[in-house]
Amino acid sequence: MTKTGSGDSPPIPSPESLAEAAGKATKSGGLPPVHLWNPPFCGDLDMEIRRDGTWFYTGTPIGRAPLVRLFSTILRRDGADYFLVTPVEKVGIRVEDVPFLAVDSHATGSGADQAVTFTTNVGDEVPAGPDHPIRVTRDPETGEPTPYVLVRAALEARIDRKTFYRLVEICERHPHRGEDWFGLHSRGAFFPFIPVRELPS
Repeated sequence: MTKTGSGDSPPIPSPESLAEAAGKATKSGGLPPVHLWNPPFCGDLDMEIRRDGTWFYTGTPIGRAPLVRLFSTILRRDGADYFLVTPVEKVGIRVEDVPFLAVDSHATGSGADQAVTFTTNVGDEVPAGPDHPIRVTRDPETGEPTPYVLVRAALEARIDRKTFYRLVEICERHPHRGEDWFGLHSRGAFFPFIPVRELPS
């Protein structure tokens, strides 16, 4: 079942047809090459990823984890907008913050030799490092940090609070841009979290 798009645009595909296309695209293993696909835009689907990582369709949570995983494999970000993309269809969806949530992490080694790997809510394994940097934003009023890690191709995961607190336990002081920062080493990169001068005394 499809919905009618506006003007001369193709019909808006249903979640079922998108899932079927995603399943076919991932049969060969790994992630489908959504960055290589340039299908026509079919319109916006009433689908949203909430801040807590829950996917909604027409206001109802999508409760099937394998289906959410399938959708996540055909997600693409173009500029500030997010789309589900197949070889023949492209539909817009809404994302409240970022599409993924990092719900766990594990670390090996220590100091500059440390390696941290995240697990997302949809099952991605993300090796933090130069190719998957961590960034931290801070609330301008409260100073509360919000950390993110790049999963792939402009798609980020917000690091949940419990995981971030565990990371803080393995952070170190390190010079960064002429100032000492408190941050995390992973795979040869240093990710600054907060200037040392702002740490509680």
